[in-house]
Amino acid sequence: MSPGTVVFAISEAADGAGVEAEQLRRIRTALEADGFDVRWVTRARDAAGVLRSDPRVVAAVVDWELEAEDRDSDAAAVLRGVGERFRDLPVFLVLSHHDPADLPLFVAETVVGYVWLSEDTPGFIAGRIAHAARTYLDALLPPFFAALRRFDDSFEYSWHTPAHAGGVAFLKSPVGSMFHEYFGEQLFRSDLSVSVAELGSLFEHTGPIGAAERNAARVFGADRTYFMLGGDSTADRLVGHASIGLDEIALIDRNCHKSVLHGLVMSGARPVYLVPTRNGYGLAGPVPASALAPEALRARIAEHPLTADAVSPVPVYSVLTNSTYDGLCYDAVRAAGTLGESVARVHFDEAWFAYARFHPLYAHRFAMAVGPDTLPGPERPTVFSTQSTHKLLAALSLSAMVHVRDTPRAPVAHDRFNEAYMMHGSTSPLYPMIASLDVATAMMDGPQGRCLIDEAVTEAVRFRRAMVHLGRRIAAAGDRPAWFFGVWQPEEVVDPTTGETVPFADAPPDLLRTDPSCWQLAPGAAWHGFPDLDQGWCLLDPVKVTITCPGTTARGTMTDWGIPARILTAYLETRRVMVEKTDAYSTLILFSLGITKGKWGTLLDALTDFKARYDEGAPLAEALPEIVAAHPHRYRDLTLRDLCTSMHEHLRDVDLVGLLDDAFRTLPRAATAPQVSFRRLMRGDTERVPLSAAADRVAAAMVCVTPPGIPVLMPGEEIGAADGPLLRYLSALEAFDRRFPAFGSETHGVTIDENGTYLIEVAGRTRGSPG
Repeated sequence: MSPGTVVFAISEAADGAGVEAEQLRRIRTALEADGFDVRWVTRARDAAGVLRSDPRVVAAVVDWELEAEDRDSDAAAVLRGVGERFRDLPVFLVLSHHDPADLPLFVAETVVGYVWLSEDTPGFIAGRIAHAARTYLDALLPPFFAALRRFDDSFEYSWHTPAHAGGVAFLKSPVGSMFHEYFGEQLFRSDLSVSVAELGSLFEHTGPIGAAERNAARVFGADRTYFMLGGDSTADRLVGHASIGLDEIALIDRNCHKSVLHGLVMSGARPVYLVPTRNGYGLAGPVPASALAPEALRARIAEHPLTADAVSPVPVYSVLTNSTYDGLCYDAVRAAGTLGESVARVHFDEAWFAYARFHPLYAHRFAMAVGPDTLPGPERPTVFSTQSTHKLLAALSLSAMVHVRDTPRAPVAHDRFNEAYMMHGSTSPLYPMIASLDVATAMMDGPQGRCLIDEAVTEAVRFRRAMVHLGRRIAAAGDRPAWFFGVWQPEEVVDPTTGETVPFADAPPDLLRTDPSCWQLAPGAAWHGFPDLDQGWCLLDPVKVTITCPGTTARGTMTDWGIPARILTAYLETRRVMVEKTDAYSTLILFSLGITKGKWGTLLDALTDFKARYDEGAPLAEALPEIVAAHPHRYRDLTLRDLCTSMHEHLRDVDLVGLLDDAFRTLPRAATAPQVSFRRLMRGDTERVPLSAAADRVAAAMVCVTPPGIPVLMPGEEIGAADGPLLRYLSALEAFDRRFPAFGSETHGVTIDENGTYLIEVAGRTRGSPG
């Protein structure tokens, strides 16, 4: 395998006849003989393109006389681009008619050496470049990945677990050999036992593993970082389990993932819920700042039925989801400061937000921004961040991290925290997962981290603007119905250079890419539809793009016609476009590091095609053939428009989004702590009943009706009356699923029988001791 690419950005053409071109060709030949790939370009723009697009660049040779089209496209621009994107990339500057002392100061800070083609032999110059490139490569490797590669290169025989012994066991079976061929030998060679002492210990945080965690703490801005191999769900359970004890009070965002609540079941805590706002699309917003004020929290704790006999009326732990699934980010510094007046430990569940530290748009919006410099004083709480590194950074699935910023007020004793850590981890960790966390950290370290996140933000901005411009073109064409899909985002921004208010999609892309004010949720703004917001409290993350469908508004005004998002996403799946989440009239897509113009261009094309099929009344059998084939009696005679009309009218008539809002904002009354109800469930002191028999019963298991697992009902909570908000909402979902097969709701904690009846787990009529 080639050690990497050396870029030649040279004014001379590769086949030039001059003496300098001949000398450069000899240098190229020597580098290629040494195993390097060489890319020769003659224009500054091409050089910038290679440096931006080729991840295997290990050195650059730049001609100061490089052909320039303008001031932004010359050798100096190439060198600036290197400094913005790479840390310590070796750059050699070719000089013919200039003295180094005459060059701009930044040049000397960027290059590692100068090349005068007539003064040294090609072999000597190539050797200098190759040595610098290999030194750069060695420095690129983060601690654990470097140690794993060294061990793998030693070709030692395995006498320990896992039993496949570097993959050899798979080669003894036909199906095993197919498995081996599919994943490749390297995976199995790196799947090692904890008995490999030179790689360190995950539980003791020693050796290269410990060094990798310390490196991650530095890069992510933490005092201490723990690698988790069970995803952010395990990280959430760990932090909750380690932070709160039996019958202590926790302040919990009701928009938290179910894993946070699993931690409460384990610990026996008494949760007091913080209720987020909601809008007309059914999206959960932030918890208002006013709800976190000490007086508001004291009142909420005092009125809660489970706090009267708690260990203390003072909460010891709190959790906020940041950013939310739909991309809403708190002012984390302000939130931690406000909560810190009431509670000493604040946990931000940042499963979808691991990249926030690496782009200025998110300044003060992430947990590790909370420190003595941003929030001075003795009341600053200890802050945890749990991050699902694999979700929006480049790591293997289930790879996650816990970051801690400690305070004397509520210190996290490593030895005690590590006991909880070991309870939630495995003594047989998968080393490729650890390596992926190490590499994900290295990818964010230095200028390249900013560049990678900036590219994701830039592509998201381009897509958002393209959606609006396409909608305008359709409306202006006059030869087709004027509707198109929308994007959930501000309608206007203020250009700080002119002070003028301009339509969002007409704002300069660089402004949208760099100015956080463009993305803040202004109090009372119609586009977001959330009530009770303070200025600057919440920001919309540009990389989480919510596409809106006709049918309702952010303030919940239903229209006469509409296109339910479940139908749109079913169509997108036929085009091999898989979205992240679907609500009644919106669908979420994520602009991660892997998104390209080709991907979002394909999505634009699919959206345009859906519109054309809808407008022309295409048969449903053509638009959604698999669904029609699975349910011919229900759908075979319908057009795409017929189905949209029927489903929209149903959603409007039953007011499904309104029922969802009522169910999530009107919290059930707590009858017992979650742990008590869970113990009853495990002992079988429960029964499974239809919704028609669930009124006034106590739930024994969590019910989650929206991905990624946000509970609408917790164990120990009273289900309420038959005409109460919870049963009305669940009954509406049940009716929808029966009427529209293949478009059913994603529900966890609900069993659906052969008749389409929803069954939920409730506490038994006869209750024994919960112990």
